[in-house]
Amino acid sequence: MDLDLRKVRYFATVAELLHFGRAAERLHIAQPVLSRQIKALEKDLGAALFERDSHGVTLTPAGRQLLDDAGSLLAAADATRRRVRRTARGPGRLVVGFRAGVVVTPAVRAFGAAHPDVDVQTCRVEWDDQERLILDGTVDLAYVRTPIDGTGLKLVPLFGEARLAMLPADHRLAGKQELVLADLAGETWLRYTDTGADEVPIRVVEEKFERVASGAGITLVPASIAAQYSRSDITYVPVTDAEPDRVFLAWETSRRSPLVTAFAEAARSLSRKGPGA
Repeated sequence: MDLDLRKVRYFATVAELLHFGRAAERLHIAQPVLSRQIKALEKDLGAALFERDSHGVTLTPAGRQLLDDAGSLLAAADATRRRVRRTARGPGRLVVGFRAGVVVTPAVRAFGAAHPDVDVQTCRVEWDDQERLILDGTVDLAYVRTPIDGTGLKLVPLFGEARLAMLPADHRLAGKQELVLADLAGETWLRYTDTGADEVPIRVVEEKFERVASGAGITLVPASIAAQYSRSDITYVPVTDAEPDRVFLAWETSRRSPLVTAFAEAARSLSRKGPGA
């Protein structure tokens, strides 16, 4: 029997909340209807998904397995829906994602010269959604930076960028021509993910600027960020032994779109000339 995605969505909501009443409220359906749908899904799969007792609701081993698989399954279905709707509006449209600092205009122009009937739109992505926006179909492909979770993605290396220390303008090392990592020992490092429990997470590079300028810490950024963003209260110094920042072009592994293939070829051709080509 084919898997009913609506039932899987219901299951995922119950699995997240571990409470049938709250799940029914979120799904805007009656609790008895939700319970029947879950029982029907269990019958379809031939396995119990939840343990229900006086203490509450817990996942069975089969339920945990389905939960592990449900995210990618539902994301793929959502992506398919978005791509079909996009194609229904007209086959000549491509959405290209990019991380801050990455210049996509040359590739867009090169692609557009060969495909003048295609409407190319660009969309900035961030470190915490770059993979999701590809997998859920929001963008057709994207320029992404390491670290990358490559699950479900085709990754094509494009180029590497030197990294620079972003420092407050009055920092003790601000006047140096270049640094090595050892020079930065003992500094407080700002990272997108390593925020304390009581801190507001850093999502975008502009938030890093504010933290650095205020003296909260320092960070490393790709050369393209330093080239595109200048502020009088921040300075950049090359760090010669820092690992380069790697940029990849990524799309969902099952995509068989000639437009994606053509754009990737344009991007790869330009990357051989360097990141600013």
